[in-house]
Amino acid sequence: MKKQIVWTKHAEERQQQWQQRLGITREEIEQVLTAAQQIVAEDDVWVAQAKRGNGLLRVVFTEIGNTQRIVTLYWTNQVKRYWQEEPHER
Repeated sequence: MKKQIVWTKHAEERQQQWQQRLGITREEIEQVLTAAQQIVAEDDVWVAQAKRGNGLLRVVFTEIGNTQRIVTLYWTNQVKRYWQEEPHER
């Protein structure tokens, strides 16, 4: 069953900023969320990650029941800092 994706106002604003800078679309963000190359746990949230260009697109989200709520998102060139060769199990 497909999960419902909910965007916070902050996440929508961040997506618009990144669209202007790097052309990152809402569809691309949702694609990372639904088909992430990797999902890692950080504190009390999940981070869906996908390599993009010479960096990493990170989508921070929470999961409640059948809903994935996008908290924030960003692109970083610090792939080695965030990419986990052995990610946590969900």
